Amino acid sequence: MFAAFYGGMRQASVKIIESMPQLGGQLAALYPEKYIYDVAGFPKVTASELVEQLKKQMDMFKPEIHLEEKVVTVNKRDERDFEIITDKTVHYAKAVIITAGVGAFEPRRLELAEAAKFEKRNLYYFINDLNQFQGKHVLVSGGGDSAVDWSLMLEPIAASVTLVHRRDKFRAHEHSVENLMNSKVNILTPYELLSLNGSDTITSVTLQHGKTAEKIELPVDAVIVNFGFVSSLGPIAEWGLEIDNGSIIVDSRMETSVPGIFAAGDITTYPGKLKLIAVGFGEAPTAINNAKVYVDPTAKLSPGHSSSMKL
Repeated sequence: MFAAFYGGMRQASVKIIESMPQLGGQLAALYPEKYIYDVAGFPKVTASELVEQLKKQMDMFKPEIHLEEKVVTVNKRDERDFEIITDKTVHYAKAVIITAGVGAFEPRRLELAEAAKFEKRNLYYFINDLNQFQGKHVLVSGGGDSAVDWSLMLEPIAASVTLVHRRDKFRAHEHSVENLMNSKVNILTPYELLSLNGSDTITSVTLQHGKTAEKIELPVDAVIVNFGFVSSLGPIAEWGLEIDNGSIIVDSRMETSVPGIFAAGDITTYPGKLKLIAVGFGEAPTAINNAKVYVDPTAKLSPGHSSSMKL
């Protein structure tokens, strides 16, 4: 969305093709209620609030938006002439910018035979509304940032929060772990989920200690699993771009191995790359400005400062 806004600033004709039902990528789909602390100018902001602000900023230039449309392939027909084939139609462009995040993604699911039947009941991999856990006894399983963050955010809302991790140490950000240790979250380590118990919904879980094999049963109203996500480039891997370990290789112009196709954000890689939202916000203008020059070699690479513009 920031790339679309910046394209508008450069007076480019911008079209967004998004496979999801809404804009916002992982921020909107996976953790809309979570706080983000490393976006410049925001001491803290929820993912959904950040997405909403990006939409407002982008809407200044009203780009053409196509939702629930998956790009199947991109063909370079000629210099400055690309054919973008989707599952619905064919689009044409003079340059392409890929901002696909981590690519296609889905959660790592709980490997228990009974888990599938509890999905969409009271077993969760995504959380869209924290208030649905008001007054409930919630168990969170995982040891990374998401598990720790959700546990801390649920603490003032749920009747109780229990965080279960199969190892003694958490992989989350040090500051988050410190907050966790000073919270009222019940921490059980090293334990892992052995079974989900109940008929229509989960009423209790059985946990097993990783060292002693001791088993305990814990009554719960909801189970949240945060084992991370499995991602893949999907069709992007077949577009003839140079790829390294599941990411698109770009140069200092954010241009891929195919001239005229640029990329920005978590989908990219280069020496010293950091996969952070803050970094993506810097890469987007770089991609847009260089795409502008690719389309129109007489255009200036640097548009000047936005403070001197009248928008």
